[in-house]
Amino acid sequence: MSLRIENLSVSHGAHSVIRGVTDLWPNGQVTALIGCNGAGKSTFLQALAGLLPARGNLSLDEARLTPDQRRSQIAYMPQDTSAHSSLTVLEVVLLGRLGRLGLRLPADLVEEAQQMLAAFNLSALQARQLDEISGGQRQLVFLAQALFRKPRVLLLDEPTAALDLRHQLIVLEKLREVAAQEGTVIGVAMHDLNLAAQYADRMIGLGGGHKVSAGAPGTVLTPDTLRKMYAIEAEVSVAQGGRLSVFPLRPQ
Repeated sequence: MSLRIENLSVSHGAHSVIRGVTDLWPNGQVTALIGCNGAGKSTFLQALAGLLPARGNLSLDEARLTPDQRRSQIAYMPQDTSAHSSLTVLEVVLLGRLGRLGLRLPADLVEEAQQMLAAFNLSALQARQLDEISGGQRQLVFLAQALFRKPRVLLLDEPTAALDLRHQLIVLEKLREVAAQEGTVIGVAMHDLNLAAQYADRMIGLGGGHKVSAGAPGTVLTPDTLRKMYAIEAEVSVAQGGRLSVFPLRPQ
């Protein structure tokens, strides 16, 4: 299974935001979407999810996806998870699989939702209302909901932005686990290049709405590519074990 993106373009009026991006996101892998502020990362993910009008084609397993199929097979989590709700944390996760909540829910479904909450250390919060928990905890709840849907494609916009270091690692390890075990195609917009290098199987770099570079982290994270995407001078080194490390030096 793979997600094939062909000549994807998005415009806001006369302004072109995404310009003819073509790429292939393999099944069972995490693809990190990187680039500076305004590069088009959020717009790109929203267009893939069918939330914005776009030109171009999107195929899954060589079958072209209709707009309705995008909404049913692709789960998208925005960076802003500040929506107000009086639902409990457990109910929010259950809505990932159910169209609506009834008076009686299948016990096995509830247990599965509780297990998903446990994966993110949220069990103690399951009866709390969404409005009663912190922004970082809310972000974890919506991630649990997206995973609970069991989508074929999972798109996440800065899923670790509001999280402490420990939970950043928990989330990224969980995404790699889901990709490997379920064969899910996962795309994640990230600003932290070192975390992206550690957990992503491949990267796609955007600059001005164009695809600047794509491939394995070692191919994308080079001083020349970082200069083009971020207008910075940076050192890229390989630590023991082959892990890449990006150290920004100065703006251009």
